[in-house]
Amino acid sequence: MASVIQVGDRWRAQVRRRNHKPQTRTFRSKREAVEWARAVEAAMDAGSAPKTSAAVRLGHLIREYRRLRAEGGREIDPTTNTWYMLQHLEDDLGVERVVDLTPDRLVRWANMRQEQGAGPYTVNMELSCLGTTLRHAASFLGLQLPDVAGQARPLLLHLQLIGGGARRTRRPTDDELQAVLEWVEQHDKIAADAMRVGAITGLRRSELVTKLRWDRLDADKRAALIVQRKHPRRQLARDEWVPMLGDAWAIVQRQAHRDDEPRVFPVSPEKITDLFTAATRALSIPDLRLHDLRHLASSRLQELGFDDVERMAITGHRSVGMNARYTHPTPEHLHAKFEAAAKRSKPARAPQGRR
Repeated sequence: MASVIQVGDRWRAQVRRRNHKPQTRTFRSKREAVEWARAVEAAMDAGSAPKTSAAVRLGHLIREYRRLRAEGGREIDPTTNTWYMLQHLEDDLGVERVVDLTPDRLVRWANMRQEQGAGPYTVNMELSCLGTTLRHAASFLGLQLPDVAGQARPLLLHLQLIGGGARRTRRPTDDELQAVLEWVEQHDKIAADAMRVGAITGLRRSELVTKLRWDRLDADKRAALIVQRKHPRRQLARDEWVPMLGDAWAIVQRQAHRDDEPRVFPVSPEKITDLFTAATRALSIPDLRLHDLRHLASSRLQELGFDDVERMAITGHRSVGMNARYTHPTPEHLHAKFEAAAKRSKPARAPQGRR
């Protein structure tokens, strides 16, 4: 018989059964503890792993995966895409039994996500996240599950419900950016200043509002230490000093500094995105996103003459190829550069002497 008891602010589940090794786990909620205990008891009763999956819901596996990541020192940050994808999966499919997740069910789920506004690339990323969660959480629990994400992928591709990401080239014009900042400032001055710094430095949203902190600023360098900066292959990435170029340092310094608030811009990641989106809608600016400020910053740096290595040191990109995806020179800039080069290439006229 399983026992579930509260220990401090956590819940401990213990399963003891004759001829079986006792198993104990600690969880953040009573529901997680009960679900885990039931799954373990089902495994013991069945005597073989494949039958135990019938009692397990996807929501339990998602919560188990989160816990495994946290205990392994790789806790999923609430500001990351992984956290949002897992949340979507739990909201949409959490009550489903894992044995009921068939390719047909995932097609219906993908159609629903499409109706909600998710594009093929987003659904593809969430499908990959689902496969990763099932594979690792099921392995830990001793469940044998089919690779339903892999099985559904060819059909979802054929139906064009998943696909690769299109290269985005949108960057705001000076007029669009000014209009958005003025609108946001009327609603939240701190968020508007955060956007201004983002447009100059290319800092990611999470870096602006969660990692830009007062105790990590260096006045001599006019730079900010961004800890564990995002890396495409490493969970724990390196810390980097990012220069607060141009007006960015002055914007940072004019923020109110409170002892109880370590962040320079104390605003939530969700709020800064919502405000930017609301501004574009109110101003009827089409197809413009907060992340496009990062495209703008990289493009401006290139136009100012920063080379690939210098831009990567500021934006945090790990490859020249990815850095290039964020650089979009305007026709006006290219015209000006051509005309300047043409003037330099014209041979100087020799002075004519008197006859």
